[in-house]
Amino acid sequence: MEPQPARPRYLDAITALFVTTLVVSNVIAGKQVAFTATVVLPAAVILFPLTYILADVLTEVYGYQRCRRVIWIGFGCNAVAVAAIAIGGALRPAGFWDGQEAYARTLGAVPRIVAASFLAYLAGEFVNSFVLAKLKVATSGRLLWLRTIGSTVLGQLVDSGVFITVAFLGVFSGGQVLRLVVAQWLFKVAYEAAATPLTYAVVGWLKRREGLDHFDSGTDFTPLRFSVRSDG
Repeated sequence: MEPQPARPRYLDAITALFVTTLVVSNVIAGKQVAFTATVVLPAAVILFPLTYILADVLTEVYGYQRCRRVIWIGFGCNAVAVAAIAIGGALRPAGFWDGQEAYARTLGAVPRIVAASFLAYLAGEFVNSFVLAKLKVATSGRLLWLRTIGSTVLGQLVDSGVFITVAFLGVFSGGQVLRLVVAQWLFKVAYEAAATPLTYAVVGWLKRREGLDHFDSGTDFTPLRFSVRSDG
């Protein structure tokens, strides 16, 4: 397996884009959008699937361990954003400011929703990266479209299933929860499939520029790590 350089040239930029996409997705998630007369989804679905595309790029080019590190960086940054928004909402507003209710309604989230979001993010992203890394070894690096879409099918199913179930089971009926899970899952998978040509272009460009095409043979796939070992 090829040794990876200590500081790949574009890894920091991709990490920054991943974190920005994740945090902004959570900020805009409170708005519900009527995509059709019967399909209503949070506004975050227009942006959040990009985190899976970026995770695919990270795993395909730099390997699972570097993607794992970025996933945890995203988790930490999102936690800081959530805490800052909560503290901002708790501070006493100025007497002349009449936006407290709008602030709370737009940015406030009940603890159950926050917990559901964090759990779903970690579970879904790690499943996505793990499946893609395993499929790359199994296919000897061929059929990128199969790896990206296949990993998204499983990762987004876990993400949507965990989030909707933890957030809304007991609030909505079992049938309503199932319909919400399926609607979000299908939308996100279709999003990934539509973005496949872009994924191919970005992956190909990065492999050429970085001189990397990492295969996770013998990699330690434990999610509870932050460091990157040179042997996998």
